[in-house]
Amino acid sequence: MTLLIKEILKLKPKNQLITAKGWVKNFRANKFISLNDGSTVQNIQCVIDFENFDESIIKKITSGTSLSIKGKLVFSLGSGQEVEILVENIKIYGESNAEKYPIQPKKHSFEFLRENAHLRIRTSTFGAIMRIRSKLSYAVHKFFQEENFQYVNTPIITSNDAEGAGEMFRVTTLNAKSPPLIKNNVDFTKDFFSKKTHLTVSGQLEAESYALGLGKVYTFGPTFRAENSNTTRHLSEFWMIEPEMAFFDLDDNIKLAEKFVKYILSFVIENCIDDLSFLEERLHNEEKNKPKNERNELKLINKLKFVIDNEFERISYSNAFEILKKCSKNKKKKFKFLVNDWGMDFQSEHERYLVEKHFNKPVVIFNYPSKSKAFYMRLNDDKKTVAAMDVLFPGIGEIIGGSQREERLKVLKNRMDQFGVSSKDLLWYTELRKFGTVPHSGFGLGFERIVLFATGMNNIRDVIPFPRTPNNALF
Repeated sequence: MTLLIKEILKLKPKNQLITAKGWVKNFRANKFISLNDGSTVQNIQCVIDFENFDESIIKKITSGTSLSIKGKLVFSLGSGQEVEILVENIKIYGESNAEKYPIQPKKHSFEFLRENAHLRIRTSTFGAIMRIRSKLSYAVHKFFQEENFQYVNTPIITSNDAEGAGEMFRVTTLNAKSPPLIKNNVDFTKDFFSKKTHLTVSGQLEAESYALGLGKVYTFGPTFRAENSNTTRHLSEFWMIEPEMAFFDLDDNIKLAEKFVKYILSFVIENCIDDLSFLEERLHNEEKNKPKNERNELKLINKLKFVIDNEFERISYSNAFEILKKCSKNKKKKFKFLVNDWGMDFQSEHERYLVEKHFNKPVVIFNYPSKSKAFYMRLNDDKKTVAAMDVLFPGIGEIIGGSQREERLKVLKNRMDQFGVSSKDLLWYTELRKFGTVPHSGFGLGFERIVLFATGMNNIRDVIPFPRTPNNALF
């Protein structure tokens, strides 16, 4: 019978005949094949008595070759594995040129592997990352379904800009060399949708409309930013998780966000412990080579438990500002960005200080200055702050952003005017406040950010199968 390698490794050996299929990770001394099928970070060792095999077959077995191996499962005599297969029959599906195959059994740089993203999944590291990503994705849907949310697919092509950032990818069928003009401007009424459209930056606004009918909804889909940023934290194409809940205030929103991230991280620990342990060991070896002051103090699995086991600390922006301002004056603790003006945006170093040093637990900052947040966030009674919240994690800073949405039509229109958002273009959005408006809230979590956190990786380009960044759309 053909079994996944992760299933074979759990069997009690009784000299039973089994079949394993996969790709050769390594072939040593013309005798030991390390085979992997992607189901686990562990390889199965297959032992060949080369005297019983045609030499022409042995020569075809190299790193990357795809095989079907049939043999007896026995206790392993070597260290590092409990079972192995005594090979009786080999079928070669696809050969691999040993000299040209990029993924050799040695350490490769992540930059090299990004250039070979179609093959990097054959490495142990990327196999572990993508299995964790898959389980996280499943956990997202499992959580919301168990919480009686409805899954909604919001548009990928849209005419609204939920974030007001303006950094969007245009969608058009117009001829770039000779577009139709009106008064020397491109006439978008002649375009496919008869107006300017772009790839979505968020499904939030559309999800709000469905929450005000279904009660609790969530989106989980691709979003796009045409931001010319080449950092380890930015992608041009990424996935967003955005729940929206009718009759939820800010407190309800914060409680849900905390419950959600604890659930999905717990799910990963319960279902991906081998992959997490492998990545933790890899990370530990990397950290040893860093200066002491730059090392991550928490091991990977303990970092996840740090989030799961601690009750999130809640603090207003104003109180957080005072803590950071006081700390900023301390000569022993120097921030790169000084904290001196109320209303400023906190930087990652400020957020991490609150989490890792001051409170030693995840932190939720709420009631942000109104000028620094989006038009749709509910204005508080002080007229200076909005009912917004950010969830801060160790090692990463902000990981979730959300708010109670502005349900009052007059206040919403005033906010839109202040931010230069056209109420004409968003007439449908304002109409939600005319017909049965209710308090409602929501938040957004960039999926790659939580995968980055859960895997301990340093670059967001390494936690998505085919990263899209400025000057890079190779695949």
